[in-house]
Amino acid sequence: MGKVIVADLTRRSEKGLELAKQMLQAEEIDYPKLHEALKHYITHWNDFTHPGLFSVACEAVGGDPDGVVPTQAAIAMMAAAFDIHDDIIDKSKEKNKVPTVYGEFGAEMALLLGNAFLIEGFRLFADSTKTLPKEKEKSTLETTKRLLFEVGNAHALEVGLKERKNLTPNDYLKITGMKAAAIEADMHLGALFGGGEDAEVEALAKLGRILGTLATLRDDLIDVFDIEELRQRVSIQDLPLPLLFAMEDKKAKAKVVKILSKPKLTNGDVSEIVDVTLTSESVVKLRGKMQLLIDEGLRLANKLPKTKLHGKLQALLSFMLEDL
Repeated sequence: MGKVIVADLTRRSEKGLELAKQMLQAEEIDYPKLHEALKHYITHWNDFTHPGLFSVACEAVGGDPDGVVPTQAAIAMMAAAFDIHDDIIDKSKEKNKVPTVYGEFGAEMALLLGNAFLIEGFRLFADSTKTLPKEKEKSTLETTKRLLFEVGNAHALEVGLKERKNLTPNDYLKITGMKAAAIEADMHLGALFGGGEDAEVEALAKLGRILGTLATLRDDLIDVFDIEELRQRVSIQDLPLPLLFAMEDKKAKAKVVKILSKPKLTNGDVSEIVDVTLTSESVVKLRGKMQLLIDEGLRLANKLPKTKLHGKLQALLSFMLEDL
């Protein structure tokens, strides 16, 4: 199911990403190193989540995604800006075996490139709101600002708690819910630009928040299984949330700390960590919370028009616990 979902979101993202790439490459960038950083990011830029979910929400209310490609491109650019800046905060030098802009060109170039994406993206987005009815133009900008500020506040809260070394699993859970405002924005805007009724826009916005939360929790669960990703997160002291929950149990914590203190993790070590994590009471409860979110998402999906997208939304929600 996962491959089918990713393929569909990737297809839906193509036009928006292509326009975004064309616009950014057309900008005059005098400093060669910054130009190389842009080329590097664009070469590996394959975000299907934000522009893809925007397209899904647009079509779910009867809109035509091909008619709002500039808005989709703007969303892709703003999401990329957050992504590039996040890598600086997290000190992520590599993703999926590809160097990040931060890892390849340093913090200064990553910061400046992220700024360029944000400026171009928001300018294009502001222009696209002029296609909306006048009464919705201002509220759309305000809603987008509010949701993106919430994402920024989530990162600030996370940085502050990490600095004080008192970040608890429940803090992470709260922050995860706040970061999900980014996906809420994607689906809210998709439904809005698709011409959805107020109730449909509200339902898809809530569905976006649920999907954003579930996707982050799913990624964290997967990171426990991925030896390279786990090594990376251990090196920067950013353990996956399920592992933090498991370590609330003293015996489990002793086992995990002993394994993580090794100079290099083996496949056997990861298997043991996975076993300790997935069998812990806290993680069993966490999976139960994820199922409740899925159930709530399905109820919201049932309020939408019964089109072919209805089944895709159901599949997307159900996928969040698949193989976990």
